[in-house]
Amino acid sequence: MKRILLLGGVTEALAIARTLGPQHIYSLAGIGRVPTDLTCQVRVGGYGGAEGLAQFIREQGIDLLLDATHPYAAQISHNAAHAARACAIPCWALRRPAWQPQAGDDWREVADWAELIQALKPFRRPLFTLGREPLQHLHEIPPEQFWTLRALDIYPGNERCEVIGARGPFHIEGERELFERRRIDVLVSKNSGSTATEPKLEVARERGVPVLILQRPVLAEVDREFGTVDEVLQGLRHLV
Repeated sequence: MKRILLLGGVTEALAIARTLGPQHIYSLAGIGRVPTDLTCQVRVGGYGGAEGLAQFIREQGIDLLLDATHPYAAQISHNAAHAARACAIPCWALRRPAWQPQAGDDWREVADWAELIQALKPFRRPLFTLGREPLQHLHEIPPEQFWTLRALDIYPGNERCEVIGARGPFHIEGERELFERRRIDVLVSKNSGSTATEPKLEVARERGVPVLILQRPVLAEVDREFGTVDEVLQGLRHLV
């Protein structure tokens, strides 16, 4: 099999990595947990942009770049596609299908942080599930609001914000308890498409809580796109 560089960032990437042999490389940014039980090589850290990634591809003799980063990691996906083109190798991508609203949902899509802040004005107790980004805006919290932020790790909040460190998969009972205890009146989320974090949407639907959805970014074009791990693995089986 040709040598693969797998760029991780979502749960499904680890499932792919577990099928790779020792000649392949699983690359992580280092924000989440780093697995220690894989047969393939594991690399942690950045590359210094598309040019640095291209240099690594050449040095390591990579034949296929597989982008399994987060749907909102637009810059990384752009760098991957650019580096693969520069090295004349194919770039494949695992891209989860987006969640779709169901009956009873009250979803309101916002394009960026400025639109989000405007959309939040009628609410008092939002739950943010955007990762670390809201931490940069704690000084913007209006006096009538109290924010609950959920991220992978615990970070300092302030008198109008508490940060919860938690990692999925999340379960509906726990999400119900969180919404009740924090008196959440609006959910703020990316449309990650992940089953591990989907229960929060079910609880919002049950409680009639609106959901402010941050639009997915436009990602770079690649040679092949896959929607599931099984599709990726089937494609890899046909590599010589």
